Amino acid sequence: MFVRLIIVIMALCLWNGAGSQFSDNTPPVMWIDRNLVLLDSEPVGSVVTRARAEDNEQDQLTYGLEPLGHNYNGNESPQPSLPFFIDNSTGIIYVNETLKDKGGQNLFLYVTVSDGQLMTKTEVYVTIKNTSGPNGGHTRSPFQHGSPGRIRPPLLGLSSLPNYPRPSLPYKPAPVPVPANIPKTTKLQLEESKEAEGDPDPTTATAAAGVPQPATEENEVEGPPLSSKISPADAAPSQDIAITLVPVTAVCVLVVGLGMGVWSMRNKFCGNRKSKEDTKEQASVSVSNISDDPSLVLKRWRGPKAYNNRYEPWEKENQGAQNKQEDKWEFPRHRLKVFNILGEGCFGQVWKCEALDIDGKSGAIIVAVKTLKENATERERLDLAQELRVMKNLDPHPNVVRLLGCCTEREPMFVILEYVSGGKLQSFLRASREERNHGGPGLTSRDLTGFVYQIAKGMEYLASKGIIHRDLAARNILIDENRACKVADFGFARDVAANQIYERKSEGRLPIRWMAPESLYDNIFSVKSDIWSFGVLIWEIVTLGSTPYPGLAAAEVMRRIKEGYRLDRPEHCKRELYNIMYYCWDKDPACRPSFGELVSLTEGLLLDETDYIELDRFPDHSYYNVLNLSGEKL
Repeated sequence: MFVRLIIVIMALCLWNGAGSQFSDNTPPVMWIDRNLVLLDSEPVGSVVTRARAEDNEQDQLTYGLEPLGHNYNGNESPQPSLPFFIDNSTGIIYVNETLKDKGGQNLFLYVTVSDGQLMTKTEVYVTIKNTSGPNGGHTRSPFQHGSPGRIRPPLLGLSSLPNYPRPSLPYKPAPVPVPANIPKTTKLQLEESKEAEGDPDPTTATAAAGVPQPATEENEVEGPPLSSKISPADAAPSQDIAITLVPVTAVCVLVVGLGMGVWSMRNKFCGNRKSKEDTKEQASVSVSNISDDPSLVLKRWRGPKAYNNRYEPWEKENQGAQNKQEDKWEFPRHRLKVFNILGEGCFGQVWKCEALDIDGKSGAIIVAVKTLKENATERERLDLAQELRVMKNLDPHPNVVRLLGCCTEREPMFVILEYVSGGKLQSFLRASREERNHGGPGLTSRDLTGFVYQIAKGMEYLASKGIIHRDLAARNILIDENRACKVADFGFARDVAANQIYERKSEGRLPIRWMAPESLYDNIFSVKSDIWSFGVLIWEIVTLGSTPYPGLAAAEVMRRIKEGYRLDRPEHCKRELYNIMYYCWDKDPACRPSFGELVSLTEGLLLDETDYIELDRFPDHSYYNVLNLSGEKL
């Protein structure tokens, strides 16, 4: 039976491996400057820029230009034809028509590159400045005019973000600038076989009709033929061999694994049978014989020992003690010095403490210690243990609270976290509202937008680790003295990297006003339900810590959400920021954006100089805070 199963698995793997050889084709990768600024005095035929691309399969690449299909110049008319031309072979873009009548316009176009099967498109934003205008041209922002359902952040640099962690961008080699005059090309002597076939010179660029072509000069260089670059035809056999070896190796590993499994199961059954026979044989030995034979007495010391009426082998006990010693997060309790309490709930407390020689640093540092009260139930104990288990799997991130250690060898359990001096973001926002009412400086629109951006970065990292927070709200965000936001309170969090969905089984106080419809009615939680909560969190930040759905009870909130009701746009919040909230509240979870997309959208708002939250128009009496409601987490 095992032989038949192994033969079937080998046949399937070989079939899949052979089929994959004909479908492995990757699209080309392109590099180009996406933010171009030209003067309307550029002459026809001048070089604008150059697109560069690479293809893993060494296919021949063809470049092209396409209009975007619509414009952002304040009208609904179709975008006129492009005044540019691209060389299909080299990727050099030229000015094809005069730009005199296009000063002050913004053009959007696609630069494409194709390997014959797959095409890569890159959107390019071109600003044409009017040299004859009073200010030397005017550039319109894509936020001012355009499709109301799409937010397009302007393509600016990141130098205006000194106070917030900058997003990590993939490495791209900087494109080599192309001079106005194309340098003279040099024709090298190729191999005699290629000369006989009459292959065209790959280094010679052919300009289109109507575009002046720079003068070229051919210099013959004598020397040995060039043969350092491997052609795609030579590289193909090695790739086929590698692709074929992968499934064969996998099948061999699978066969060996199955054999070892069968062998271990056989030994296990035989070992159990042998141990039963040994037990019967030992039971037949009389007490007098055991006392007379010292060898049998020594054998008894190797067997299990009695401890609290439970028989456990010594090896298992020693192994458990060794595992406890190997836990790098375990920290001695006597090195903690308690100062004062930072906050408490129905069953939990957070204390401000001093820890000695923790986190690999010598000396004492201030930490926050999370523990449970004496009246805590088993559910609260499990939640704290789950929070500790989740945080042990996280690497340090600037927007996620960091675990420093734990004390779990006996009750009460301590979870040692980094100390964040500013406290909860919810309290910080409400205090800033009071400060503003008493004539203080308060917060700015840029500060609030920065909070949204940082929280999106932290949640993007948690989602990449397969973690669902399930209780994302302003009360569970901490802020430090540098106004850096950190996602905290993982008591409800679950690690669902396997299936990306978690179904709640236990009962308890729920954050109803932050929960998605599928969570309220079906007990289903996912990263997309965290996206819904993030939209409500943005509303909290815009309204300076107000309670969502003001004036509605919890049951009414659930009914209205099921009917399609959503939080209204605050009158001091601009449409661009409210659109991001509304995207998060789509009824279909699959249509909600990812945290990566939310990071890009909020980053675009930060790069723009516009105040998307007009705090001077903040309605002081329109929003209020609900302090106590039964059955809800607020």
